[in-house]
Amino acid sequence: MKGIVDEALIAQGKQPLSRHCEVPEFKHACLGGVYALKNGLRYLSSDGKNRQAIVVCSDIALYELNSSGEPTQGAGAVAMLLEVNPALASIDLNESGSASSYRAVDFRKPIAYKNGTGQIEACRDIPVFNGKYSTSCYVDEVLRALEQMYERRDLKPADYLRSLPNLFMHRPFRRMPETGYGMAWLHALASGTAADHTVLTGYCDAAGVSAADTIAEITSLPDVASLATNGCIDDEVFPLSTKVLRALRKLADFKDVVSDKMSLGADPMMDLGNIYSGALPAWLAAGFDQAIERGEDLSGEEILLLAYGSGDAAEAIPARVVPGWENAARKIHFAQALENTIDLTHDQYLALRDRADSDVLGFPATNESIVTHVGHNKGAGFQDVGIEYYRYIR
Repeated sequence: MKGIVDEALIAQGKQPLSRHCEVPEFKHACLGGVYALKNGLRYLSSDGKNRQAIVVCSDIALYELNSSGEPTQGAGAVAMLLEVNPALASIDLNESGSASSYRAVDFRKPIAYKNGTGQIEACRDIPVFNGKYSTSCYVDEVLRALEQMYERRDLKPADYLRSLPNLFMHRPFRRMPETGYGMAWLHALASGTAADHTVLTGYCDAAGVSAADTIAEITSLPDVASLATNGCIDDEVFPLSTKVLRALRKLADFKDVVSDKMSLGADPMMDLGNIYSGALPAWLAAGFDQAIERGEDLSGEEILLLAYGSGDAAEAIPARVVPGWENAARKIHFAQALENTIDLTHDQYLALRDRADSDVLGFPATNESIVTHVGHNKGAGFQDVGIEYYRYIR
């Protein structure tokens, strides 16, 4: 990233970034960008005081042809500016919650593996994933991260979620955040007061399941990884709670306690596929952009960021919108970032999947960096297999 930016700055007659700029790289499924965000905030609170940090979340979601994941594909990047005196929202990591647990086969991109002929290949662009199991991992890890956040802030879960006006989650596709947060709402009720249990009992009655059994199930600590190691990845981790959530979706409550809280920026996000590490910050950007468009006042409001890294980890991070946030939000231009796009034909899509030259699009590059070629040399004196060579086009 630094090399690409430096080349563009020099081409425009500007100074490159400082040679003393740190350039750590985080690779962690969909959570890499949020881990980089946390690292940047920690940097600003220690040896980087009075400096700035830039976080770039970039990723590609690619799946097998004709697979269930193919319709969710996407690629993109989001950049975030961090500074000690934020212009948009502030974050105190002391109030956040974290969770991690090994999940074996969930959304791994093996770095080295044997192909069908027994040869070792260097990397794999297409992840290993299992639909129902991946959803179970998502739900369980989000619940665990929220639990720590509740504990650290001495919150009553149901009261807190009721008071929350807006939240943003990792969004691989539209239904997944609704499922994750819907289960978080059920978990909050199950962990709450007698009045909360009464609300949950109403949902359970609508689903035709036992409230007591549902409470015991969703407040348990299931061994999700054992489903993979025991060959039971199609089993539901929370079967009763899943039935209750299905019933809740049909009730008026669902709009008030779930869908309305994640409506800000949701429609603009329909123009994006899954961009993995950039999915959450992209939704946050879309939310602020739409709030400006609607004339909403978010000043002083707490928003909740629920991040997830497929495979094993989640983060629950509260952020507070600062006064004057509108000035920074007006610079986001979410819609404009998507204006310079092309509707692919089927043949163009297949050609790009096969790594054909981008000329198949007939798209003139302007003021951007392109990949000119990818290295393939394996000689003893020089190797560049898989290395992408970039060039800035004015």
